[in-house]
Amino acid sequence: MTNQKHAMMYGLATVLLWSTVATAFKLSLRELSPLQMMAVACSASVVVMALILIVQKRWHLVFSLSRQQYLQSIGMGLINPCLYYLVLFGAFDRLPAQEAQPLNYTWALVLAYLSVPFLGQRLRRLDIVAGLICYAGVVVIATRGDVLSLTFSDPLGVGLAIASTLVWASYWIIATRDKRDPVVGLFLNFLCGLPFILVACAFTDGFDMTLGTAVGAAVYVGVFEMGIAFVFWSYAMKKAENTSRVSNLIFISPFLSLVFIYLILGEVILPSTYVGLLLIVAGLWVQQLKTRARLAAVEKR
Repeated sequence: MTNQKHAMMYGLATVLLWSTVATAFKLSLRELSPLQMMAVACSASVVVMALILIVQKRWHLVFSLSRQQYLQSIGMGLINPCLYYLVLFGAFDRLPAQEAQPLNYTWALVLAYLSVPFLGQRLRRLDIVAGLICYAGVVVIATRGDVLSLTFSDPLGVGLAIASTLVWASYWIIATRDKRDPVVGLFLNFLCGLPFILVACAFTDGFDMTLGTAVGAAVYVGVFEMGIAFVFWSYAMKKAENTSRVSNLIFISPFLSLVFIYLILGEVILPSTYVGLLLIVAGLWVQQLKTRARLAAVEKR
């Protein structure tokens, strides 16, 4: 089997996992608060990433960093998982999954915009066009199709979903200067962020949780969305002979996610969700046009 086929298999596995997490979020949040869910999910994530590092014989890398890099782990851990998942789970706690998931999906566009002031990159005309298309989709979803009224179904929930894209994009901009091994870095970020989450949970919602579907869904999120999916995607990018083909797989995720939301959560998917999601995906596709062309040119050399 060629490296490209391996890359596509890892990419498809990642997309499948990403497609299930919106459903897992809602299943867990039916009984747990966002902080309780974070405590369970992040604990599971720390364990699974430690096991991955041990199996890959890279555990020693955890102890080979500089003092500055360990301090960096604390700072980045406060952003992800602490702030990011608190905001994201807060959005999913207030909004139907079919609304929260597509809104969060616009983080890639936000990343392009934030890269202008923070990374010195140029804002292209395609980025502006993509933004207009994407945020037209956001308005369609947030107003449930009643665009002219501009009455949002849940203004705070919509605000949290959009804020999560800012936090996530900011995290990846900071991560561009991160010299640590990706899995080691993510493990240390979660390990350093976990005590803050546990203390916050202890002083607010507490740990009175009954083992069942909600806790199981939170563990699933920690193991797969916060852990294994990240590793699979890293493998997909590393093995890819044509990275644009692999990266295009992410456009399958939001549509496949709607299938799980409908079948498992029983949400009736509104026509406005389909329209808005198509606009968001179309905007992201436009935004990546020049990037894909550049990658294709590099890979032909």
